[in-house]
This record gives sequence, C-alpha cells and structure tokens, in this order.
Amino acid sequence: MKGTLFLLTPLVGAVLGSTSQLDSCPGYKASNVKQLGQRLTADLDLAGDACNIYGTDLPNLKLLVEAQTETRLHVMIYDANEEVYQVPDSVLPRPQSAKDHKKESALSFDFEENPFSFRVLREEEVLFDTSDTNIIFQSQYLNLRTWLPDDPNLYGLGEHTDSLRLPTTNYSRTIWNRDAYSVPSDSNLYGTHPIYIDHRGEKGTHGVFFLNSNGMDIKIDKTADGKQYLEYNTLGGVLDFYFMAGPTPKEVSEQYSEVVGLPAMQSYWTFGYHNCRYGYQDVFDVAEVVYNYSRAGIPLETMWTDIDYMSGRRVFTLDDERFPIDKMRELVSYLHKHDQHYIVMVDPAVSNSDNGAFKRGHDQGIFLHRDNEQNELYQGAVWPGLTVYPDWFNKDTERYWNSEFKRFFSPKDGVDIDGLWIDMNEAANFCPYPCKNPAEYAEQNDLPPAPPPVRSPPRHIPGFPADFQPGSSSPGPSSSHRVKGGGTATVSRSVGEKRSHVKAKKVGLSGRDLINPPYQIANAAGSISNKTIDTDIIHAGEGYAEYDTHNLYGTSKPLVFIIGTYLTSTLVMSSASREAMLKRRPNVRPLVITRSTFAGAGSQVGHWLGDNFSQWDKYRVSIPQMLAFASIFQVPMVGSDVCGFAGNTTEELCARWAMLGGFYPFYRNHNEFGTMPQEFYLWPTVTEAAKKIIDIRYRLLDYLYTSFYRQTLTGSPFLQPLFYVYPEDSNTFGNELQFFYGDSILVSPVSEEGATAVDAYFPKDLFYDWSTGVAVQGEGSVKTITDLAITDIPIHIRGGNIIPLRTASAKTTTDLRKRGFEILIAPDTDGSAEGELYIDDGESIQPDTAADIQFKYRDGKLRILGRFGYRPNVIIEVVTLLGQKNKRRDVGYDAQRQSVTKKVQIELTGPAEVIL
Repeated sequence: MKGTLFLLTPLVGAVLGSTSQLDSCPGYKASNVKQLGQRLTADLDLAGDACNIYGTDLPNLKLLVEAQTETRLHVMIYDANEEVYQVPDSVLPRPQSAKDHKKESALSFDFEENPFSFRVLREEEVLFDTSDTNIIFQSQYLNLRTWLPDDPNLYGLGEHTDSLRLPTTNYSRTIWNRDAYSVPSDSNLYGTHPIYIDHRGEKGTHGVFFLNSNGMDIKIDKTADGKQYLEYNTLGGVLDFYFMAGPTPKEVSEQYSEVVGLPAMQSYWTFGYHNCRYGYQDVFDVAEVVYNYSRAGIPLETMWTDIDYMSGRRVFTLDDERFPIDKMRELVSYLHKHDQHYIVMVDPAVSNSDNGAFKRGHDQGIFLHRDNEQNELYQGAVWPGLTVYPDWFNKDTERYWNSEFKRFFSPKDGVDIDGLWIDMNEAANFCPYPCKNPAEYAEQNDLPPAPPPVRSPPRHIPGFPADFQPGSSSPGPSSSHRVKGGGTATVSRSVGEKRSHVKAKKVGLSGRDLINPPYQIANAAGSISNKTIDTDIIHAGEGYAEYDTHNLYGTSKPLVFIIGTYLTSTLVMSSASREAMLKRRPNVRPLVITRSTFAGAGSQVGHWLGDNFSQWDKYRVSIPQMLAFASIFQVPMVGSDVCGFAGNTTEELCARWAMLGGFYPFYRNHNEFGTMPQEFYLWPTVTEAAKKIIDIRYRLLDYLYTSFYRQTLTGSPFLQPLFYVYPEDSNTFGNELQFFYGDSILVSPVSEEGATAVDAYFPKDLFYDWSTGVAVQGEGSVKTITDLAITDIPIHIRGGNIIPLRTASAKTTTDLRKRGFEILIAPDTDGSAEGELYIDDGESIQPDTAADIQFKYRDGKLRILGRFGYRPNVIIEVVTLLGQKNKRRDVGYDAQRQSVTKKVQIELTGPAEVIL
C-alpha cells in the first residue's frame, strides 16, 4: 500500500531492483499512520526475522514527517523508546516549523507501507527515493539508499579535497574528523558536513542534509545493472533528514542556513592580510617580520604566532625566555598603536604537568575521565607531551575556559589578543591506539620538542622599544608571568560534574562495542579510536559516549538555557572559545578560526583548510575546498594556508598563491617549522604580486564586506561556483578552477606551473576586464587569456553590476576606511546596472547605526538610495562608467578603457543622483 502526504498523487515508474549483501534484512512495515495538517507520524515495525549483521535490529521505530516551511521537509526515523543517541539540541538546535505555515509545500512525501520505503518529490520530479530497498536500523549500524538520476551533479559531503562535483562511480566519502596532515584526497579530513546538493540543471536543484554526528561512509555508485545510487552507512544515531527544495543552488544554500544557522558576521579588519609561521624562534623574530612587511611596503593587518610562544607547548603559558610577557605586551602594544592586530593559537589538550591551567582544571574536575567515579583521567600525548582533555559536555568547563582566557589574555597584564586560532580539536592524539602508556610515548617521541636557543636581540628593529634592540639587557624569565601561567590553584578541590548513571533519552544504547563496532568505516587513520580520544570515553552530564560525539568535539554552537537564575550551556570547543572571547570584549565580533568543524560551525567560527603542502595540486584544490565551505556548508570565513604549509614553496607558486589567496575570505600566509620561510617580502616577484593583489583586495574590501554581510542575513552565498550563477549552463557544472567573488566578479586563476595563459570559460553574458576595462562578450565557450605574468590573475566584472570601490588602498584597514569611494558601473547589454554598499562601525555585534545603500543606473542616470544611518565621514569622489565606445566631452573619457569618469563630491548622508 502506498501512503501519501501533502496531497501527492502517487507516481508510477519507480526504479526497480537493488543488489546488496544486506538484502536479507527484512526492512520495516508502517502502521498507525496519522496525518494532522503538515505533519505525519507512523509506527515502523520490523517486517520479518532480524538479520543482525552489524548489531541488533531494533524492532520498533517511529516515523515523523514535517513540512516545516514551503521549501523544507523534515523526515526522521528513530527508535520508539528514544534511547538511541541523537545530536543534542544543545549542540545544534532544531529548526521549527514556520508559524502559521499554511501554504502548500513545494515538496511532497509518499511511502510504501510494507516493506516501508519513501520518496520526496518536487512536483513530478523525484528527489529522494528509497523504494525497492530495505531500511536497516541496528544498534550500531544504519543503512539507507536513495536512487539518483544517471550521472548526477552532486556537491558537498565534506570535509574532503576531492573534486567539487563528486565522482559518481565507486566513490566513498568517509566522515570522521581526524588530524589529516597534508589534506590528502580520497580521505576523511577535519570536519563533518553531511549535506549534498543535487543539481539537475533546468529541472532545478535540491539539498539533502543528514543530521547525524556518528562516523559514516557515504557511497555513490551504480548497481550491477547500472542504476545510480547514494547510500548512507552509519555507525549509529538516527535517520534525521532535512530536504531543501531550492529550486536554485543559491536558494538551497539559503534554506540550509535556516537549518544550521546563519554565518557569523566578521569585523572589517579580519578581511585584511594575515601572516604566520610555525617556527618563529622568539619575540624578536616575530617583531622583525612585522617590521620587514612595513619596510617592503606590503600591508600587514594581523600578525599570528603558532605554538612557539608557549612554554613547552603547554596551553595558557608563555615561554619566559623566548616570549617573555613584558616583551609580548610591547609587541602587541606596537601592533595596536599601528592599527594592526595579533592572534595566537590555542589547543584543547592541556599538559598534565606542573602548570596552573592543569591544576585549576583538575581541581574543578572538568577533564575527561576513564571512569564514572573520576578516579582516572583520560590521557593522551600531543605537543606538550602527556595531556588531558577538557570535557565540553561538563557544565563547569565553560567557567574554567572563560577563567583561563580572562587570566592569560588579560588586556591589563596578559597577552591582549584580537582573535583566536584553534588547532588539534578533532581531537588529535599523537599516541596510536591502544595508547597504554602516553607518558612513555611522549618521552620516546621527544614531546615536547626541544626549544630553540635563547638569544639576545639579534638586529636593530626600527620603531620597536629599546629592549628589542641589540645591546639591551639579556632576556630572562618574567616573574609576573610565572605566577599567571604556572601558579598553583587558587580554588579549593571540588568534585566535577558526575556522569549520569541513569540513562537519559537520546543518549545512546547500552551494550554497544564502542571501540570496535561490527561495521568498520574507512577511516584513513584506521580504528576510530586511533590518533584521537578513545571512543569508549563517557562524557559528564547526560553521559554521551565519545563514540557518538567525536565529530562534535571541535566545534558546534551553544544553546543557552536558564535553570533558575543561572545561565548554562552545552558548548563544544570552538563555541566555548567564542564565548570566552565575548567575555573579554562583549560588544565586539570575535574572530575564531578553527580546524575541526561540524554542521553549523559558521554561525560561530571561521575555518582554515588545514595543513596543506606547498604543491600545485594543493593550490588548485584550495578553490573547490573554499567554495564548498563558503557556498554549501555556510562557513564563509574560510581560506587555505597561502603558499602552502608543509614543504618548501617556490617563488612562482608563492606568487600565484598570493594572487589567488587575495580572493579567499580568510587570507593568511602560514608555513611549517623546518621549511624555508615564505613571508611575501622574501622574493621580488612575490612582493610585487602581494602588493598588487592586496591593493585590489583592499579597494574591493567594502564590496566583500557588503556581500559577506548579506550572507549573514539571508544565507545567500558570497563565494560561488559558476553553476550557482548560471544554473542552466551545463558547461559550468564541473568547473572548479574559476569562481565568482560575490555576484559581480569572475576570477580565473592560472592553475599550472610555468603557465602564462588561462583557458577561462565565459558564460553567455557580458563581462569587463578588470585591468583594461574592455568589454568581453561571453558566448558559452572557453577563451584563452595569454601573456599572464606570475603577478597577474584574470579578473572580470559581470555586466549589470555596480561595485563600490575605495579610491585607493592603504597600509591597514583602519586607514582604508578613511579613503573615499569610487562607484564603478559595469552596464549590462541593456545599459542598466545595480549594486549595493553596507557600512557600519566595522566591529560591533549590534551596531548602533548602519548605512545600507543601493545604486541603480539606467539611461545615463545613477541613483543613490537606501538607509543612511551610519556616517562614514568620507564621500563618493568618483563615478566611473564602463563600456563607452563613443568619446564624451562633458566628462572625462578614457579611450583605452572605453570608460567615462566623473568627479563628484557626494556625502553618504541621503539620496543623490549623478548624471553621466
């Protein structure tokens, strides 16, 4: 019997047949079907003898189907007793059905009762189809297969370094967060984003989000008789799906943001250029890099320091000999005085040694334990040697983390950072499973590594204080910081939050093998406990198992709730760190960049794409990686380590990467200890490339800021693959080396070593060359752009757009905001164009005022409209109109650029018009 929801007429012609080793499993039979409005429920009972292949078949399940909005359908299959683990609402709050939702849904749901299967449709188009397959729901294994069209265009399922458009034959995407040095392809990496976009050209686009944090293999392949499918194989949890109707790629992204949360807005300065290196010897080394950028004339917005600053790699400590607190404070003061910023790394693992952060955490009972009685700490081995790990499900951990931040990063007497960088939060553990003696492993592997030699100031650094100069007193320990970083505990011993002995709802079935589950996912690290926290560890509070919550450890968002008058929350590391930064500066948008992510991370943090190599293939793959995070996963503050992290870069690669990185939202040069330095000023051509692209980036920074702000409001992606802008052009579906920077700018980087040309695809549209201003008529074909120096990157403006530019670049974003505006008009074939500009104070979470300005050009008239609440104290100085082949006498005419320019003095205080 076929059931229907939302007035669907049953569709005939379903795909038949599937072959699988699991075909002996009986599936389920639906009964007690009830529909009330936009909601359907049913009981699902095992339809035959249990197969118990990868665990025990659960005999009784529940089905919930909700048309939550006109474009979102929620389908959930879960155990009748609600004992099976579900991702906590406190980690990812569930979206609710829209109030007064009465309009007919764009999505329909129908099902077969026995054996149970279901389909999701958009009008007559079948989007998701489990027919003729049996759902498997076992104690440690879930299996669900959906049929797909032949050769589908699928995107997403992160994190990975595979192609943007996913392979469709013999492809498996394992999802299990891990420390993935070199970001290899065909491998699970740092993050969990089980959403895919299915793009069907003229038939439309839809998205499928599987809300599940357990380890999984998602397989895309064909059956022996050639039928295309996608199959979920999951170690636990429930089948919890959100279907987004689209029907355009952008709309799918917007609808996904309604499920996992809109991205966090970033401060204006965070879009400047950042520099870091793992292996700076001491504070003098860092200061010299800051000075060298200034001397080279390359704008440096933010200086970063890796774990070098720590004493023995221990979190919340300073190396008193190489990075003493007095000099660190002088370094930060110098940066702030010059309108620059400073960021350091923080790791989750805390050194189990004589240091204050460990003692205080131990006294407060916030570390992971092996036992309910908290007699034995769980220990691993990471950079500082023997380590323990905070338990983010312990309600006391937030207080501990906030206190450590307040203490160590105090603006008054600590390291006054402007943002935060989180590494190793998958969580990483160097000691292979079973790690029976982490202390011995640490000793045998020289953890922590020996620090570099202590030295006096080696060279004169103009502009820095006297104690940074040769001849000053030799460095020595800072007694004040020894008290701050390594002092004894100042609070009395308290018993930490106990793990629950009473099984709560949705926490996880008992009796499971949490170390070696019957079904083994293809984790590139091997065992699911290898090189990470043991998966049989049980967390404080509700008693969640690490087996279920491993992928949540690094990042997810908090849901704050009230118990009496006490505010508490479940926080995972990145979110906890964001909250700690907010405690320091409550009204300022905190920049937190993290390595490990889970769905919804973008609402709290940004992401750098991990420990890549200085190789051309990693340069190329950074583009689809960036596009997936920014456009699909809703983590738009994203970027790769420019010039590569590991291995030695080359002058050509670094110059090309500097140019490409200028279009990453998060733009940072970073490389590894033991490799050659790669600061931009070290090669003449890289210096030239950096100056050139930072000039372009900074002039475009308000365009970036405006488009990024729009994504934080609507979810409409800023960075986009070409098929997002041209969804019916099949030539764009597999293009992963060009991208749109906002809706207006097409970027076509050189992608091969030694190349001086690019084969760039131009859809059927009008474009203008950024460098020459000359119009380029796209015809849906490839054009070869030649004579490209290694300091060139092809940029084209899409016709029909208006771009607000700063009239000139600057050394810092603070100075940039003092520059006036040039309004650049790139008319469409009908002579019209539109654009926008958002301005606020650049840092407040809730700005008191803002300007939201629209530009409209038609028939020779530019109209300036909108909201003018924020006064930027600069004016529009120039209006430039491209695409003008006929000379004009009333305005400045540039025959080479085929443009006219009119100088104006328009204050951004109200509506205005300009006649061109």
